[in-house]
Amino acid sequence: MLAGHRTWIFEQKPVIISTGTVGGPFEANGNIANDFDILHSDLWMQQDSFEKAHKLLMDEACQKAIEKAGIQKEQVQFFLAGDLINQITPTSFAAKTLGTPYFGLFGACSTSMEGLALSAFLVNGNGANYVLTGASSHNAAVEKQFRYPTEYGGQKPPTSQWTVTGGGAALLSNKGNGPRVTSATIGKVIDMGMSDPFNMGGAMAPAAVDTIEAHLKERGVDASYYDLIITGDLAHIGREVSLDLFKKHEINIDEDKFVDCGLTIYREGQPVLAGASGAGCSAVVTYGHFLNRMKKGELNRILVVATGALLSPLTSQQNQSIPCIAHAVSIENGGV
Repeated sequence: MLAGHRTWIFEQKPVIISTGTVGGPFEANGNIANDFDILHSDLWMQQDSFEKAHKLLMDEACQKAIEKAGIQKEQVQFFLAGDLINQITPTSFAAKTLGTPYFGLFGACSTSMEGLALSAFLVNGNGANYVLTGASSHNAAVEKQFRYPTEYGGQKPPTSQWTVTGGGAALLSNKGNGPRVTSATIGKVIDMGMSDPFNMGGAMAPAAVDTIEAHLKERGVDASYYDLIITGDLAHIGREVSLDLFKKHEINIDEDKFVDCGLTIYREGQPVLAGASGAGCSAVVTYGHFLNRMKKGELNRILVVATGALLSPLTSQQNQSIPCIAHAVSIENGGV
């Protein structure tokens, strides 16, 4: 099962039997609106705080995934999920509603694939029959914590990114139909000394490249094995840095097959500066858009590499550098 130092090969090939994706009003005007199960018309979502709205995103994504699977929530044995807000409280409050044994995860924007990797590990090792995993973010809640309240109207540099309002969940099982999780490479913390909280893409790119390089080597495949290699939220800046690093490391990756969730979710002309980010970004784009493409037969093998900047408001205020991480999970049709 262990290949090399940090890659798991899942012999049982756990199945993603269903997913749930929820978005906000900005996402409803985006590039992949048709791939969401639920779209809200305002950021408040009939709640009295943005944090409560954030909780609702995860609530609804989980409910939708369970509903689409045709099972009862009592059949779900474990719930692995997280977000960006203090002590991942939106996810923990959603777990209270769900009432399922719960692992709270924090990997910043890498949480979606951290959760998928661990969930697949549980199912592959016969530790569970049904495992639910997900990640979420809310633009107004996250901006208030990490930068400024949106009402403040603070200006941002062109390297900054737009936090996605969205929640994505996936339900894994040891049986059923759907795309299969075949392997995962766990990232290590990479810190290149960058300290600008408005340039997340540039900070996270080296971690993405490190994990992709390790995955290809330890799994013994070339980048061309995958139809797409999909990063979480490097956006324009991080994608360009990654392509430069691939050339430096002599890793041959077709630029057209190296795509980013943060560049996929919104349409041209939306004011997102360098692109999108947020723990919900890779979750909704992967569990909505890319898995839908797999189900249609447009894609057979994808490697999803969710990237995370492991900073906090405190470390940023203390001018510390930004440690980053990336987790990679391969998803394949029919376990090919």
